[in-house]
Amino acid sequence: MELFNKYCFIGCNKSFEESKIVLFGAPFDGTCSYRPGSRFAPNKIRIDSYGLETYSPYLDRDLEDHFVHDAGDIDLTFGNKYAVLDAIKGYADHLLRNGKKPLMIGGEHLVTLPVVSAVYESYQDVVVLHFDAHTDLRGHYMGEELSHATVIKQIWNFLGDGRIYQFGIRSGLKEEFYWAEKEGHTFINKYGYEKLKDIVEKIKNKPVYVTIDLDILDPSIFPGTGTPEPGGISFHDMLNILKTLDGLNIIGADVVELAPDYDPTGVSTAVASKVLRELMLIL
Repeated sequence: MELFNKYCFIGCNKSFEESKIVLFGAPFDGTCSYRPGSRFAPNKIRIDSYGLETYSPYLDRDLEDHFVHDAGDIDLTFGNKYAVLDAIKGYADHLLRNGKKPLMIGGEHLVTLPVVSAVYESYQDVVVLHFDAHTDLRGHYMGEELSHATVIKQIWNFLGDGRIYQFGIRSGLKEEFYWAEKEGHTFINKYGYEKLKDIVEKIKNKPVYVTIDLDILDPSIFPGTGTPEPGGISFHDMLNILKTLDGLNIIGADVVELAPDYDPTGVSTAVASKVLRELMLIL
């Protein structure tokens, strides 16, 4: 499947055949409930990546020493979210059939659903680590079952209990928190990630999918997102999270919900690019 690729993330210019990780963009924000614009994130992140180095002093690793292929963006249709989700799942299926780890740049959070669905077909015991400001556990949003506000509930529909671990959550309906905490359908660590080490120890022998909604970060350092939520974590917290995940059997991941045009300083895009670099290096 040919993707559109105008720019390449720094250090991700290895060939598809030799690479273990394939980076791709899913520029879709068609169910955004507040401020649209996350469809512009993949290209902006790639451009900003050239303000970084390929070397991470945090992890003492260099992208130049690893095999990552930036495939570009999926050419997604406008106005038909079902066709969009089918296209994303089709590409994720293609990667998994070829033994690659999918690493996706969103886009809004709904784009996570088809990738996890594809991963689940190959790894029946997969667990999901979800980092976000929002629960995303609604059964529907304004009558729509497929929304960035329902994505984790949609994933739970096929994974079931005991397979989804949520961190940084500080916003959602009372019913969502009750469903997660009191009824025990997902594990939820409100506001932070202090229980992450225990969960990592618990799931260390499982295949893991990691989804990072960048609005887990506090809007004082990351205002460029569709639904900014005060009370978030710092960039150094994000680094600590990624270091804690290092060593897990991560078989796929994504970074979503940068809406770059809401931060004219460009800082939010720079933060997103650096988070993506560190995530790549723990894969």
